Amino acid sequence: MISPTKTFLRGIVAAVAVAVTAAVLAVAPARAEVRIDITRGSVEPMPIAVVPFAAADPQAAQLGRDVAGVVAADLERSGLFRPLDQAAFIQRDLQMNTPPRFMDWRSIAAQALVHGAVEPQPDGRVRVSYRLWDVFAENQMTGQVYTTQVDNWRRIAHIIADDIYERITGETGYFDSRIVYVAESGPATNRKKRLAIMDQDGANHRYLTDGSTLVLTPRFSPTSQEITFMSYSNGVPRVFLYNIDTRRQELLGEFPGMTFAPRFSPDGNKVILSMAKDGNTDIFEMDLRTRRITRLTNHPAIDTSPSYSPDGKQITFNSDRGGAQQIYVMDADGGNVRRISFGDGRYATPVWSPRGDLIAFTKMKGGRFYIGVMRPDGQGERQLATDYLVEGPTWAPNGRVLQFFRQSHGGANASPKLYSIDLTGHNERLVVTPGDGSDPAWSPLLQ
Repeated sequence: MISPTKTFLRGIVAAVAVAVTAAVLAVAPARAEVRIDITRGSVEPMPIAVVPFAAADPQAAQLGRDVAGVVAADLERSGLFRPLDQAAFIQRDLQMNTPPRFMDWRSIAAQALVHGAVEPQPDGRVRVSYRLWDVFAENQMTGQVYTTQVDNWRRIAHIIADDIYERITGETGYFDSRIVYVAESGPATNRKKRLAIMDQDGANHRYLTDGSTLVLTPRFSPTSQEITFMSYSNGVPRVFLYNIDTRRQELLGEFPGMTFAPRFSPDGNKVILSMAKDGNTDIFEMDLRTRRITRLTNHPAIDTSPSYSPDGKQITFNSDRGGAQQIYVMDADGGNVRRISFGDGRYATPVWSPRGDLIAFTKMKGGRFYIGVMRPDGQGERQLATDYLVEGPTWAPNGRVLQFFRQSHGGANASPKLYSIDLTGHNERLVVTPGDGSDPAWSPLLQ
């Protein structure tokens, strides 16, 4: 069976998957036995061998090593895979048109095997192919060929890692995505806060603003590479819309009493926000095409931090209308408001999972902060992380990983850092950035 042709128009540079001959990437019809159940509370990482991608010339050979290195690092960082030490590899002469010697890979306890090839093309692009094998079943699980500009090789490596993750776990990957966050530097009395963006693994880091004004709470559009963010100039909160690819910045408006930037609707055509109007802090919706603003709540309490469900039919937000800060859910038109959090402590910053099955939140109790999740009906509350300060949860595009920022102590030397954790509460990891960081926002998979 010939692998299907796929086209990826992702970012400025296109990455195109091309059909290949059955002799090279024929996928066996038998169902592969290798599988990871990622819904369990703790998963033993799967041993996987990721072989440096083969190449005919030294420059391409380095690229082959780099691609395999990024693939292995993505898989390892998920906590579900354990890439094996290359020094243990017995077979080193793998060919794209020949099955591997499975006994050699079983003898080093590899359950899955990835190898590939890098071939420079006459037009200056590079052709990257790979194959994923189930070592014990001796089946090919998947394989693809991608042709792209050479400087787009990291994107291809992330796409390959996504392919492997999805084939083995049954869940969509999240490696071909980006993080935008607030980069912090300087003393506590004169803190500089700039918008910064990077690949989900920390590569390709760059700053989007110069730090001349305070910026807060960036939010990604689910349909395009755009973000909203707040900027304070002379004490006035303004909301901007920023296109990451074109670097065009547009003022959405000034919103008194706003404390968080708006969040996009699932179709990207609207944003939802909280602002003070007529003495109340309520939830409003803005149509980005017409700039028309609609009021959704009208209550004496403070309603803030709204977030749409992925189908756009419901909104979660936090409010103190019950006497303490709690999480509520309402229909998208503002009707049918109901409280869903009933645990001890105060709840804030609810964010609906892209899968629709959970709402992440920040909780404050007994002088500590918690990152937790609950179902949209309030059942199944679980805490995933805690510290002096943990805040700002944001979902990976597959709804299986959360990122947030942590501060382990107060005072002038407080240092916020970004962390990620999986949905089971395991595999907590520091996200390395050039300096301090807060308010992360995870992009959808790149288009």
